[in-house]
Amino acid sequence: MIAHTTLAVGDYHRSKSFYIKALEPLGYRNNMEYGEAAGFNDGKNTDFWISKVSPIVPTHLAFEAKSRAQVEAFHEAALAAGAKDNGGPGYRSYWPGYYAAFVHDPDGHNIEAVWYDYSKVK
Repeated sequence: MIAHTTLAVGDYHRSKSFYIKALEPLGYRNNMEYGEAAGFNDGKNTDFWISKVSPIVPTHLAFEAKSRAQVEAFHEAALAAGAKDNGGPGYRSYWPGYYAAFVHDPDGHNIEAVWYDYSKVK
């Protein structure tokens, strides 16, 4: 199990504002700050961090949602916060019941919210 992870960002303040808005539907809150690093808590742990680092190497990061509605709310909030659409909410062929949405954050990271719909698994 991963305890926490950090995503490199180029413009700390822009990215902090983006993630505050985009992760709110998934239950994350910005609860820690250390210099140009911000931690986000999902109600259990501060397990997601952003930090100003150079150079930026775009990566993929997925957050697990609790429902289809959370995936949809994440996608809508992320787009409203300035993300670029990289795949709207829907079922994917990766696995039966894999319901996800993808956006590119301000640094080009591929950020995903995924819900596992076990009713689709046979």
